[in-house]
Amino acid sequence: MAGSGQLIVLAHGMGVSRDAYRAVIPPLVAAGYRVAAVDLRGCGESSVDWPDWSRTAIAGDLLAVVRHLGGPAVLVGHSISGGAATIAAAREPSLITAVVELGPFTRLRQGMLRLLGAAMFGSVPLWRSYLDVAYPGVKPADWTERLGRIDSLLREPGRMKALKGMGKGTPADAGAQLGNVRCPVLIVMGTLDPDWADPHAEGSATVDALPAGLGTLKMIEGAGHYPHDQFPDEVVSLTLTFLGSDAARA
Repeated sequence: MAGSGQLIVLAHGMGVSRDAYRAVIPPLVAAGYRVAAVDLRGCGESSVDWPDWSRTAIAGDLLAVVRHLGGPAVLVGHSISGGAATIAAAREPSLITAVVELGPFTRLRQGMLRLLGAAMFGSVPLWRSYLDVAYPGVKPADWTERLGRIDSLLREPGRMKALKGMGKGTPADAGAQLGNVRCPVLIVMGTLDPDWADPHAEGSATVDALPAGLGTLKMIEGAGHYPHDQFPDEVVSLTLTFLGSDAARA
């Protein structure tokens, strides 16, 4: 938790932790927001004994966080959490005022062999190999330390179970809720996101599945599957512009 003002909840993707938003939090706080970055179930410092790794289960966790902190809130979700954010917004429209989805796994995806291999076999080296591809070009300044932190976390008892459980899940539950969302949604995709043959087409399809007028797609040139870690300033700028728009304020 940091800052004061309107609540923004940041939810990371599979195989990492809330640390993925380390470069995004300070400028959001400086812009006047109260920011909560969460560890998903089984990730980071969260407990590992969970029976369900679905987007629906994660959505329930995020809604519980919003209630606990005193919503309503803007929900930012990356990858699997993008799908969870869709479900949360559809289930509790009074609690979620706007959604930002970063490279969301909201619809059925093609995926990558490295990602699937890590999920199927519980392989830390395969996951690190996937991350190297998922961050094309620009790497964060603390890349070596970040990889070491991720490696260390995944080797803790029960952590790989979370990665495997999330990786084996289907985004069908999130896709089924896209038409039920009632708040504005910003989709941010990297032009070099390796998880889709055509990231722009994927983002456009997600926007088209939302009720007319609610979805906006923005592309970040040169970004892969982790735009908030590669280009945090651009992600923050897009987010603040979106939240300051007439649609989001309404």
